[in-house]
Amino acid sequence: MLESRPRPSRRHILSAAGALGAAAVVPGLARAQGAWPNRPVTVICPWGAGGGTDATVRIIASLLEKDLGQPFNVVNRTGGSGVVGHSAIATAPADGYTLGMLTVEIAMMHWQKLTELTPASYAPLALMNEDPPGITVNAGAPYQNVKALAEAIKASPAGKFKASGTGQGGIWHLALVGWLQAMGLKPNHVAWVPSNGAGPAMQDLAANGLDLVTCSLPESRALVEAGKARSLAIMATERNPAFASVPTLKESMGVDYSVGAWRGIAGPKGLPADVSARLVASLKKVNDAKEFHDFMANRGFGIRWADPAGFGSFMAASDAAMGAAMKSAGLV
Repeated sequence: MLESRPRPSRRHILSAAGALGAAAVVPGLARAQGAWPNRPVTVICPWGAGGGTDATVRIIASLLEKDLGQPFNVVNRTGGSGVVGHSAIATAPADGYTLGMLTVEIAMMHWQKLTELTPASYAPLALMNEDPPGITVNAGAPYQNVKALAEAIKASPAGKFKASGTGQGGIWHLALVGWLQAMGLKPNHVAWVPSNGAGPAMQDLAANGLDLVTCSLPESRALVEAGKARSLAIMATERNPAFASVPTLKESMGVDYSVGAWRGIAGPKGLPADVSARLVASLKKVNDAKEFHDFMANRGFGIRWADPAGFGSFMAASDAAMGAAMKSAGLV
């Protein structure tokens, strides 16, 4: 004979259902609220495809993706001499799902009143790279060395020669101005044509739309190796081992002038502490990875690491130095 069991009351059924619902919901909430990242991350590049910033941010994103298990999708947000992309990073939700690469221009743009953004507008995560500029001409240009180019510039009326490499007042523009001033020329003796980065500028140079480009040697490398451009000098204290045949300005013409661009990963202010900590740990792995070092060395990019505190201090110092340099160059 089957044992007779009391039927559960409606109250017991609802209580059991509630318990099961809570058990299902709580893990779901834990997944939604914890364990960043649990969906794709956007990484904003403020400059165009083909330039040094684009190349650097893409290798970093690919290695973050391998380490953290989610897609890190690079998006080029160009325009406004770098303002558009840097603004997109600063104004993104502070949830860790939109990051970006800051460039030295963030320590420069506000001095020109292009934006109110400064290095202090971000949550710094890691400084990753620093590079000096080179001077590159079209392969068909008659200048076989930078001294010959300098003499031609000096002998020409103001504005005849045209140069580019980045936006108006950007780091590569400042590099040109510093070189001109070191030669005793006015800052505008060579006309600056604003561009959305070194990639587009190099294409214009190859098409004979420009006389010279000031950008890092790695950024000009593709067209140099394709026989469409020729790098004449580097604005650094020593030669880049990856471009050992390119002399310094001091070697070529006795001009002791150097300057550099930097790049680092940051997010909007207010990033959660756990997200920031995981990002910094992963970025340190990227910095230490052989794949990253090989990529940067093969292209001649410099590597420079700083953690959030160090990157913040570095940007503050760069901001003060760029402001002073731009004032002296008449770019403020």
